[in-house]
Amino acid sequence: MRSLGIDFGERRVGVAVSDPTGVIAQPLPTLQRRAGKRMPLRALEELAEEYEVGVIVVGLPLAPSGDDTDWTRKVRETADKLHERSGLPVHLVDERFTSARAERAIRSIGLPKHKKEQKGRIDAASAVLILQSWLDVQSRS
Repeated sequence: MRSLGIDFGERRVGVAVSDPTGVIAQPLPTLQRRAGKRMPLRALEELAEEYEVGVIVVGLPLAPSGDDTDWTRKVRETADKLHERSGLPVHLVDERFTSARAERAIRSIGLPKHKKEQKGRIDAASAVLILQSWLDVQSRS
């Protein structure tokens, strides 16, 4: 069963999908959004349908202390809406430090720091890290 991984951001939404066996996460194109505008829930629903996913995994942006922030609450609300609209189970995964790990990974493949499209790549890589961490836990269960 495929899973969809999501890294919500104020300007971009990183998206990843697992392979059909649910072992390996791979990036999908990053979705753009304007700050302050609604999340692209319809586009995410369409991706879930297109890839025939059975579960959605959303990165939860907790504060370094582990506490909720205003953004954490917004992501929780959005995850709830996505569950209601898609009918799929939605799991929340602690995403602390995934952006930093994703940025290091992108730089390690040789892209210079100033590449404009790098931000979208970082968001996609973050979604991959979020989804892969969830997949790894599932495989150990």
